[in-house]
Amino acid sequence: MENQIVEVINVTREVAWLPWAVQYFFLIGLSVGGVLLSLPGYAFARDEWRKLGRVALLVALTCGLAAPVALLSDLHQPGRFWHFYVVFRPTSWMWWGSIFIPFYVTGLLVYAWACFREELQEQGRVDSRLAALYRLAALGGGRNDGLIRATGLVVLAGAALVALYTGVEVAVVRARPLWHTPFLPVQFLMTALAGTTGLVLLLNRFAAGNDRTVEVQANRLLAGALGAVMVVGGVWLAAGLFGIERTHAEALDSVANSEAWRVTAIWAVAATVLPFVIAVAKPAGTGLLTGLIAVHSAWMFRWTVFIGGQTVPKTGAGFYEYALPAGPEGLLGIVGTAGLWLFLLLVITAFLPTPPQSAPRPVRAAPAADRAVAAE
Repeated sequence: MENQIVEVINVTREVAWLPWAVQYFFLIGLSVGGVLLSLPGYAFARDEWRKLGRVALLVALTCGLAAPVALLSDLHQPGRFWHFYVVFRPTSWMWWGSIFIPFYVTGLLVYAWACFREELQEQGRVDSRLAALYRLAALGGGRNDGLIRATGLVVLAGAALVALYTGVEVAVVRARPLWHTPFLPVQFLMTALAGTTGLVLLLNRFAAGNDRTVEVQANRLLAGALGAVMVVGGVWLAAGLFGIERTHAEALDSVANSEAWRVTAIWAVAATVLPFVIAVAKPAGTGLLTGLIAVHSAWMFRWTVFIGGQTVPKTGAGFYEYALPAGPEGLLGIVGTAGLWLFLLLVITAFLPTPPQSAPRPVRAAPAADRAVAAE
């Protein structure tokens, strides 16, 4: 009997989805979350949620405009985007995304205009050089709850379609057990809501007057979103540990021997539990801390899923190495996308009227004895 030697050669592959993809999934998730958080104050006309809704709408608008730029950049040759519109591919989720995203962004712009129309009209009555421009932007009308509700339903439908597309586009990849799970689209949405609420907390502090009521509302919403993240993550983990579904067990086995993935798991738990505890225990005065952690954890979740997931080989042993390049396909791309978002935020907030500041806290009257001493 002859002995045969079979040599198996595994090819190391570069990551196909670059940090541009991380930026897109991060920004579009924040935008969808911003739309959802804006609905109570605007579409449902709940005045107690109007201030928070205004900040959330800024998040939705700025992130929704920046996200498609990152997606185009991830095509490696952005000019090829038009291929989606000349080739009919209904079996491709990316093809559906090329339809859902423009529909969502268009609906978002109309919805934002309907929500800000009242502010634009009021600013048009102020004697300033831009008064005519504000009146033109308002199209001669003020607050119209019916219009806001109708456009809100349209953008909500677009947000649901985009959330479905961004989650399923990854979950359908059967070759990667870490991605091929129905829990991934749900966790994308839950972490997006947490990240959105975190960004609302940051913008409330630095760009919206640091309103204490908004901070408390947002921290409570953040606690709810993080609680949902922990529930989904726990069920996801249990499905793999107890072998309820083979794909989840394979996903855990693929990273079980990796020290880096164990550290990532510890980080993920800490980044979820810590802001949850702070938001529940002290919702007032902690918005800067909880907001920073929430935004950070939402971004890192997507980085771990996309970049970390691609370092796990489909065949063979070990893990692929990935080093973040400094150029446009790496660090510069991340910084550039963040700069684009910041530019949009500055432009939009510079044009929109300044929101009313929170009422100052009442000054406690001094005791009679103290007033007498002061008079002397």
